Amino acid sequence: MQTRGAIVRQAPGKYEVVDLNVDDPRPGEVQVKLVASGLCHSDDHIATGDIPVGVYPFAGGHEGAGIVTAAPPNHKGIKEGDHVVFSFLPSCGHCRWCASGQQNLCDLGAGLLAGTRWEEPTTRLQLLDGTPVGQMCGISTFVETTTVSADSVVKVPEDLPLDKICLLGCNVGTGWGAAVNSAQVQPGHTVIVMGIGGVGINAVQGAAHAGAANIIAVDPVALKRENATQLGATHGVETMEEATELAQQFTNGQGADSAIITVGVIKPEYVGQAMASIRKAGTVVVTALGNIADTTPLPVSLADVTLFQKRIQGSLFGESNPNWDILRQIELYRAGILKLDEVITTTYTLDQVGEGYEAMHAGTNQKGVIVYS
Repeated sequence: MQTRGAIVRQAPGKYEVVDLNVDDPRPGEVQVKLVASGLCHSDDHIATGDIPVGVYPFAGGHEGAGIVTAAPPNHKGIKEGDHVVFSFLPSCGHCRWCASGQQNLCDLGAGLLAGTRWEEPTTRLQLLDGTPVGQMCGISTFVETTTVSADSVVKVPEDLPLDKICLLGCNVGTGWGAAVNSAQVQPGHTVIVMGIGGVGINAVQGAAHAGAANIIAVDPVALKRENATQLGATHGVETMEEATELAQQFTNGQGADSAIITVGVIKPEYVGQAMASIRKAGTVVVTALGNIADTTPLPVSLADVTLFQKRIQGSLFGESNPNWDILRQIELYRAGILKLDEVITTTYTLDQVGEGYEAMHAGTNQKGVIVYS
């Protein structure tokens, strides 16, 4: 069938909306009509070339929710009419990582940027002239109707607003999990969150939920600092220097228990700043992305690591198990503990995807969401 979607033809490049053909789903796949898609910074990394992909043109989007329109037999029992949230990280359920409760590290993740299917080198999207179009994380939520593996969707209750819970497919799990799972925030902790975009604001929520006494949100944009204080941050500052000083004041000079790096584009010096802000045996959580080819050494003292037992912890999707965590985050949302409506600052049409990213770069939008008609 014919659909529309936002693609980049090359990198660096900009998203443009074009007509596409989308294949019917095969056994083990489902076709989904999108209701909403988050505008995540990772898709901007695709456009800038920070993250190279295997197939150009390439259709973006990896955070979304929609309604299943076609569903051949599949191992999850997903059927036509089901409401689903996409998980940008697929989970097969039987590899070493899935079997040990680390679905975010599923072996299928090796194919996320290939643009093709996990099992064979074909795509499910094409330009109208037949040119193959790669799919972001195998899903491409910047497409009105997309065909994906059943491993990439989680069935959700039908009474929930899909234009809000679409955020559970990336931003919430990544930020919340970075605080709760990776930083292992405990009641009474002092936590620094560096960068208050879509992921950072949910790291703030996660730290607050875990009982942190002091949550210091760091961002040069006043709007984002203000939003952070409304969703759990106790303080908002512009720089890491200010955050480090505050953390030391709260801890008798020791420093923060953890610093979570959720900036839009990570740089090595940010890791050094975070390491300088934490106490002995503290943790720096790195969940931000930048140019993945950058091998610049981190400005980190090895003595700091050994003699002060500090830890740098990578965090992919907040160490989430999407088939379980998305559903329990739904219950937190129902209970009013997890805020989603308040996180979304602007909605766009698919044709406004470029405007959404311009606003993100300008710092005038905390979290943008594409809402499909």
